[in-house]
Amino acid sequence: MIDNDVRTEAAIFTDLSELCASSGFVHAIAYLCYRDNTFSYNLDKGVESEDVLQQFSMERLVRTEISALIGLAFKHGIDFKIPTQQDLQKYAEEAEKLLHEYHVSMMPSHENLFENGQFQPEKMGEMISSGEMLREAIFYGGESAFHFQYRDLCLKKYEKDSDFFQKKWGYTLQQAYDVIYCLEEIQNQHLNRNMEEMVAKDPSEWTFLPAFTFTYKEVANACKHDLNTVKNVLNSFTASGSNETYISIDSFNITNAYPIIKLNEEEFLLLQYYSLVEAFYETPFFWFLEDSKYKSTALKNRGDFTEDFAYERLTQVFGEKNVFKNINIYGSDGNIAGEVDVLVIYADRAIVLQAKSKKLTLQARQGNKSNLENDFEKAVQAAYDQGYSCAEFMLEPDRYTLKHEDGTLVERREKLKEVYITCLVSDHYPALFTQSNQFLKTQVSEEILPPYVMDVFFLDALTEMLNRPLHFLGYINRRATYNKQVHASFELTVLSYHLRRNLWIEDDLSYMQLGDDICADLDLAMMVRRRGIPGNDTPEGILTEYEGTPIDRVIKQIEQKENTNIIDFAFLLLSLSGDTIHDINKAIDRITLLSRKDGKTHDLTLFFDKPDCGFTIHSNAHPKELALKSLGEHCERRKYTSKASKWHGLCLHPDDGSFRFGVTLDFEWKYSAKMGEIVRYLPKPQKHIDFNAKNKRRKKIGRNELCPCNSGKKFKKCCM
Repeated sequence: MIDNDVRTEAAIFTDLSELCASSGFVHAIAYLCYRDNTFSYNLDKGVESEDVLQQFSMERLVRTEISALIGLAFKHGIDFKIPTQQDLQKYAEEAEKLLHEYHVSMMPSHENLFENGQFQPEKMGEMISSGEMLREAIFYGGESAFHFQYRDLCLKKYEKDSDFFQKKWGYTLQQAYDVIYCLEEIQNQHLNRNMEEMVAKDPSEWTFLPAFTFTYKEVANACKHDLNTVKNVLNSFTASGSNETYISIDSFNITNAYPIIKLNEEEFLLLQYYSLVEAFYETPFFWFLEDSKYKSTALKNRGDFTEDFAYERLTQVFGEKNVFKNINIYGSDGNIAGEVDVLVIYADRAIVLQAKSKKLTLQARQGNKSNLENDFEKAVQAAYDQGYSCAEFMLEPDRYTLKHEDGTLVERREKLKEVYITCLVSDHYPALFTQSNQFLKTQVSEEILPPYVMDVFFLDALTEMLNRPLHFLGYINRRATYNKQVHASFELTVLSYHLRRNLWIEDDLSYMQLGDDICADLDLAMMVRRRGIPGNDTPEGILTEYEGTPIDRVIKQIEQKENTNIIDFAFLLLSLSGDTIHDINKAIDRITLLSRKDGKTHDLTLFFDKPDCGFTIHSNAHPKELALKSLGEHCERRKYTSKASKWHGLCLHPDDGSFRFGVTLDFEWKYSAKMGEIVRYLPKPQKHIDFNAKNKRRKKIGRNELCPCNSGKKFKKCCM
């Protein structure tokens, strides 16, 4: 049904503005900040996922909505008189009502989807990619960064600009960080104390506003810096003027760039700490641009930060020997054909990362489709096009060479099998997930997978949680494979789902929408790791359930060897269901135990229809030449019997289940009369492990009898 009673945004904004000018309305904002931006937990138990889930309630206001209330209250001049409890409740309810109405009015009309009362599905795509729809996603799409990432990454982002801070504001970058860091703990202390004090007060005096106020001296005592330095830091992020430019909900709001509000000569108000750390990350760059002499230096430093940060984080996953920065690709004519910002080469896989520092402009945020597409072209499309051409060059090692900036060659160890393109932006780029699905134009290639678009904050979280090469590569492989099937507000949600349940989509599933609340486990893990709060630092799932199991040990050993013959097998293992992995672990324990007892080869073989491959695991301590020949022949027969395009073989030492060597047969199945005779009596491999079948008695074959595989050889000379 089409709702024709939706008011205009201008009319709603006028009502919202008048409400925010009400006497004591700031106390309603403080209440909403307490309700929607904080969560409580049991000190004895620590923080649990259920505690964090409060932040994903559909009933709460998002930070951008609360920022709108703060901006309008500041615009009219804040009246700090405490309202009655009835008025306070009325203010909060009216604000929620108007903000909900505004959200509805921002959504594009559904009238264009109907013609003569009939729904026109072909027009849905046009609406989804419209500026109006993207404007809604930009404003309500949630946060792509944790607040501590904004705060902590500032030390890296502005490391080379510290002298500018000293010159302009009279403090160093580290001093600014210290002041802003301690404000979080001050607010937490005030929140707890305020709750205790309200219990003893008359209801007419109840207010959450004191929890969000602080003084110069409080901060100076907490951060151990002199009072003058603290004043300089706080003043540089304090709003001034009247916010007259704030005329619509997504126009420039000075309290976003300068979120601290001065109450008097000693006291300040900060209603959303997140806004302060975001301003710390973004606002200084605009100071740089205002200085014509420093602008070019600032732009270079900004680009260097993005590349340096990506290099640092990827090095922690793959090691220094596998990660390179600022690589030039030379053609046979001796000229530079392409440049890679950060390159990872691991076995026969490569990651080509191209970094950009383009921000989303205000006009684009307001839904101007031309500006949206132009910004995206500069921020993402250009990075992808550059990355794709570099990937193509890298696949032709005979025609192109890779060199460091100093001219030394990059060692090419293997022919590349897959190349992953990563487009990295340095700032929060609202609705990046949605815009990438709508605007990014990609090419199709067997070796070059669809691109992975992300910001530095997601790369930080991704490398934090998946800090092993095969875990990292396995995830981006599947993320690229499912890029059109998985949908979420932002990438953190998809990663959180993967950590819990392993990202795997059945062939008959064409669309999967993930809710934001899935991210609660990842939110908690990152807070525990980066803020030191008590709780679970790793979501229960793929990183915890199989830690120390036979499969986990095998994958770690494959990572250390960077064995190209068996990396696909590791990817296959990482993609399997929990039940299958449990059964494989149990089977490996069994075959290694049998080999220890009788000194013979025992094996496990499984076949998968999707993705048309199988594997065989041998357990023995035979000389490598003999064991390798036996495994290779076994895999060849199993591959032929199953008509599979790929077959993996793995040999484990029976004493400890350690990885000895592996093989991979990767070629299309073809009929062979000779192989048909060899495998005539070979049973079909299992598609699931039947442990009961292992206990059935087999007819004993004599040493001198013909081998049942029909090779024509005696059993003792063949499969025995």
